[in-house]
Amino acid sequence: MMQGLFQPLHLLLILVIGVLVMGPWIIYIPRLQRALERCSPASRTMSPGKVWLLLIPLFNDIWHFYVVSNLARSLGNEFKSRDVLNADSEPGKSLGFAMCILFVCSFIPKIGLVLWLAGIVCWIVYWVKIEGYSRILSTPYEAGKTI
Repeated sequence: MMQGLFQPLHLLLILVIGVLVMGPWIIYIPRLQRALERCSPASRTMSPGKVWLLLIPLFNDIWHFYVVSNLARSLGNEFKSRDVLNADSEPGKSLGFAMCILFVCSFIPKIGLVLWLAGIVCWIVYWVKIEGYSRILSTPYEAGKTI
């Protein structure tokens, strides 16, 4: 009989935890990619496919800062080129950086869980904001449109 981690119940538990952890990322990353793809190539500051590097464990803690920064600049460039009024020059950047900082700091002993939970809240709000910006870019171009 098999011992330790390789019992069928343990493998099933590992699989379920993996899906629960990775599932939201597998939905989130294509949304970031879509937002970048909706920006014209001239407005983009990074290739949309590079967001998939967020799947690399530990590296993603640093890469997420890069993605947030470049997505914010790309959205800002696109809004400016479409003459969207009241648009930030880097939409979503502050919230995205707060999210990234909270996730990185969640490794601090004793307060890490609280910081991680705050990071999850910021992540959800950031995701909703990016979806909103992406939705704006999905509509036909209208000069002087207000957001």
